Amino acid sequence: MAMCAVLRCVSANFSAVVPRLTRPERLSSCHFLWQANVARTLSTTCHLSEALKFTDKHEWVRVEGGTGTVGISKFAQEALGDVVYCGLPEIGTKLEQMEEFGALESVKAASELYSPLTGEVTEINTELAENPGLVNSSCYEAGWLIKMTIDNPKELDALMDEAAYEKFIKSLE
Repeated sequence: MAMCAVLRCVSANFSAVVPRLTRPERLSSCHFLWQANVARTLSTTCHLSEALKFTDKHEWVRVEGGTGTVGISKFAQEALGDVVYCGLPEIGTKLEQMEEFGALESVKAASELYSPLTGEVTEINTELAENPGLVNSSCYEAGWLIKMTIDNPKELDALMDEAAYEKFIKSLE
């Protein structure tokens, strides 16, 4: 109840403050920059997914400077349920496109992992050994699986962008 009273007081005084702020002579250039930045950050889509490419096995890859970061999609992690173990390859392992490189185990099932591109594993996400749940809580960020070199960049053309992947998922239903 106290919070409602505070909000009523603030909202009652708010209309008196707004006209003073909206007069052009009172707005500084910093205010306009702040407004521009706020408007730019509002979005209904995930900006991370714009750069992602997907396989039909539900892995994703994000390429930055000749290195691909690989993980599983939100669709895949939701289908798996709570991930309890991540079996990942050793650094230096050479992979062919769509070659199996590891597995995820959950309370529901186990699922093999497939390389979206041809290349060599340069890094594995060691945090997943102690906290495999990162795959569930942050599949596009902290829950990545491996990083790899990209031997054949043209293989990216065969992968799906986000729109094509969403269409693919809907076709599975």
